[in-house]
Amino acid sequence: MAGRADGGRQRATGAGEGEHAGWARELLEHLRPAGRDLNRVVAWLGDTAHATVALQDETGRLLAGTRVPLDEELVADVTSGRIAAAALEDRGRHLRLVRVERSRPASAAVLAVARESPFDRRVFDIVTHVAQVLELLLAGHESTAAGHRLRRATSDLRLAILQLLMVEDTVSARRVAAGLWPGLLDTDTACVYVVESSPAERDRLAEECLTATGERALVVRCPAVDGHVIVLAPRDTAGQELRSLVGRRPGVFVGGSARQGLARTATAYGQAVSALAVARFRPEKAALYAERTRPERLMDPAELHDWTAGVLSPLDSLSHHTRAELLATTRLGLEFTAVNTAKVLGVSRNTVRARMDRVESLLRTDFADLTVRAAVHLALNAQMGLAEPPPGFGARAGAARLTDLLSGPALRTWAADLLGRLDPDGRDLRRSLRTWIAAGGNAERAAQKLGMHAQTVREHVRSAEPVLERQLLAAGSDLYEVVLAHLAAGDLDQPVLHGTKPGHPDSPVHE
Repeated sequence: MAGRADGGRQRATGAGEGEHAGWARELLEHLRPAGRDLNRVVAWLGDTAHATVALQDETGRLLAGTRVPLDEELVADVTSGRIAAAALEDRGRHLRLVRVERSRPASAAVLAVARESPFDRRVFDIVTHVAQVLELLLAGHESTAAGHRLRRATSDLRLAILQLLMVEDTVSARRVAAGLWPGLLDTDTACVYVVESSPAERDRLAEECLTATGERALVVRCPAVDGHVIVLAPRDTAGQELRSLVGRRPGVFVGGSARQGLARTATAYGQAVSALAVARFRPEKAALYAERTRPERLMDPAELHDWTAGVLSPLDSLSHHTRAELLATTRLGLEFTAVNTAKVLGVSRNTVRARMDRVESLLRTDFADLTVRAAVHLALNAQMGLAEPPPGFGARAGAARLTDLLSGPALRTWAADLLGRLDPDGRDLRRSLRTWIAAGGNAERAAQKLGMHAQTVREHVRSAEPVLERQLLAAGSDLYEVVLAHLAAGDLDQPVLHGTKPGHPDSPVHE
């Protein structure tokens, strides 16, 4: 009898160990990478223990499970550490509370398990082990969340630095960067690259850009275009590093700017976007901004500086900060839509429109006119490129006029060569493009004047893009160059810029 009793105990023990191994294996499954979920663990405990289970923090916030009515003082004793666990029977309900440590200092959660039957040894053990598993999961989640917060804060700082550079505030940008990336902006010039992927791949691409550049570049997730990563790189080797990256990734492209001063980051960004459009059609999936002949390079520097000073003179009475802010916003606003400009600068689109409206009002002109936009764009670029007066500035008897700038032999030859590329096409693309520009880029109004369908006008403009090697339907530097070519060739009326100084030849008094 004694032997049989001992044997019975041994068999019972063996069965208990087997049962323990069973639930322990199930619980361990929740620690696998694919199963690390607080709610799943708590739900498993509820099913296994035939109980209602809640996991809540020290403030009473439910972290997982179903809320269980609890005595607040008892919960406070457990979470504060005065007691590690508590068990009680309340109105036919058996309740067990267990402290669950958290990684944050002076912080804990409580696991509450309520059931109709008393807690036997098996359920007691399960609850104890579940509390330990929840501690591990909470620590992992909080560590992951802290990592996410740190990466987000770092990403926000990078964007803030870029936005400061976009509005030419290089001093503040350097101060912000110095704390986290010492020496990153200890340079006068840099190149800007825009790397493009699908929006779903953008975060991974940004991390790969950081790795490829050795974190010696400013890598920013573009706030305007979901699939773009902006890289501001002081080092010359960054371009090759990024080209190597895109070369081994399908569906990824990169466009790069010419080297520019930090204060011209907005200009460099526009160049990189323009180069990206070319990269999409190249087998190597990469392109640098072509240093092709720019119309302003064919103008007399002294006359260009003189004319620019006159056009922008109405802004001279503003404070330096306000003037720089308005000019930087207008420069970007002429390149991109108000929505995208707002995202890049970190302001609302209403703010962008208000700033551009103010510039428009000060210059007493109309940005709906593409010839005006092209002229102001020329002035803004010249103002950046000719920060110091060139030799011969102010030597003229009278102020320079836009017609003088556009009438030079070199510029007229450039314009004739550029627009002459359209002549062989039997659809008269040149006429369609000229009419579309005169209509402010509005296909419907151009179609009425041409006696054709608006879609046909768009197709003609789109057909002119590869011939001219410039983007036209997207407003920006490419379009404004083509507008200036039309003005130089005499195919469009000269814009009226009312904001010039009194007595200036381009002012309305002289019209």
